[in-house]
Amino acid sequence: MREKDFRFTLDEIAGALGDFGTLLPIVVGVSVATDMDLSRMLFFFALAYFGTGLYYKMPMPVEPMKAIGVVAIAEGLSSAEIAGAGIGMGIILLLIASTGLMGWIKRIMPTRLIRGIQFGLALTLGWQAIKMIWGDPIMGVISMLIVIFYAKSTRLDISALIVFALGITVGIFRFGAPEISMMTMPELMIPDAGSMINGIVKGTLPQIALTIGNAVLATALLITDLLDRKVKEKQLLLSMSAMCLLSAPFGGFPMCHGAGGLVAQYRFGARTGGSNLISGVVLLVVAVLFATPHLELIIPFGALGALLFYSGISLYRTSTKTEDMTFTAITGAIAFVFGMAWAFVIMLLAHNIQKRFKGLDNE
Repeated sequence: MREKDFRFTLDEIAGALGDFGTLLPIVVGVSVATDMDLSRMLFFFALAYFGTGLYYKMPMPVEPMKAIGVVAIAEGLSSAEIAGAGIGMGIILLLIASTGLMGWIKRIMPTRLIRGIQFGLALTLGWQAIKMIWGDPIMGVISMLIVIFYAKSTRLDISALIVFALGITVGIFRFGAPEISMMTMPELMIPDAGSMINGIVKGTLPQIALTIGNAVLATALLITDLLDRKVKEKQLLLSMSAMCLLSAPFGGFPMCHGAGGLVAQYRFGARTGGSNLISGVVLLVVAVLFATPHLELIIPFGALGALLFYSGISLYRTSTKTEDMTFTAITGAIAFVFGMAWAFVIMLLAHNIQKRFKGLDNE
């Protein structure tokens, strides 16, 4: 392992913690609303962070699949249905990667649409952050001030590290130290046909467009923007497929990459694969020893909201690197109001109609 690929410095630690603002709210919410075991979910997130850090040798976000998470929380999906959604997603991603279908998808997908997906995600993250801060205003405002101070300062930005340390301290002061809760070993669970079909219909299908637009195309583009490196879309598809297929049948939550998570890691200092290994260690310790459905009490959502809000701003700045701000803005607005999948379908159709009319005009 080369030193430039793996560093374990304060900024890498801060970057590792910065991505938890997008991970913890969804995972904790799923554990409260469903029969999913929080410790097992975090355990597989830890393994995924280890694997992606060693493979990519750079910051690579590992996030819960948001569309599946929202449906699971809103409709109280069973663990078998969530497993079905994850298995279905893993199979679809594997097929796209192995058949070369991603090349065709990329050819018909304009950059301005990808930027629009980024813009929509920025709005979504910002709104989610505001709701989290509103529910815990004192912690949220203090955390925001810390983040803003470092954003305006020339000092090393370790705001995420400070905010997490402060948040945990406040959480322990309010509710006491968390009790040790040992994780039970994961067990293989093959969903029955009904759960598999329900999981695919309710979770997998709404997730596909979001994963292709944000977790593959937008993330690949952002890696070039931020890290000046190239990662093939096929690599992202295969790593997400592996994360889903290896974790969902054992109680893990469906996982993906994501532009928002990458911005959070980079914004708070992550530059190497070391940040992913640090994330893995933190989540593994919590999963094995301290995972309870009330984890949100120990890490106040006001602190997570502040980190999420600044990640949204950073993602918005990236989305403005577009050749057509009007198209990008409309895409983002549709994504924010109606969802990423609708924005993906509607604006892809609009792009092709516009392209066709331009072609007719030129004839």
